[in-house]
Amino acid sequence: MGKKKNKNKTKKVNPKKEKYAKFHKEKDTTVDLTAPDLTDEQQKNKQEDEQKIDRFVRFNRNPPTKEVVARKAKSKR
Repeated sequence: MGKKKNKNKTKKVNPKKEKYAKFHKEKDTTVDLTAPDLTDEQQKNKQEDEQKIDRFVRFNRNPPTKEVVARKAKSKR
C-alpha cells in the first residue's frame, strides 16, 4: 500500500520559475478585430477584386502534366 499524502504540506517553489517570472507579462484576453471603414470607391475595388479571385479559383483548372496525358493516351490504344 502507498503512503498517505499530507494535505497541509507546502509546495516547493521552483527557483527558475521564480527567477524568470518577471519576463512573462500578462496578455489581454480580448482581441479587438474591427475592420477599417472604407470609402465607396475602396469598397467597389474590394468587391471587384474578390469577384476576380472567385472567378479565377472557380474556372482555373490546372491541366494535367504531359506525362499523365501521354500515359492516358497510351492506355487507350
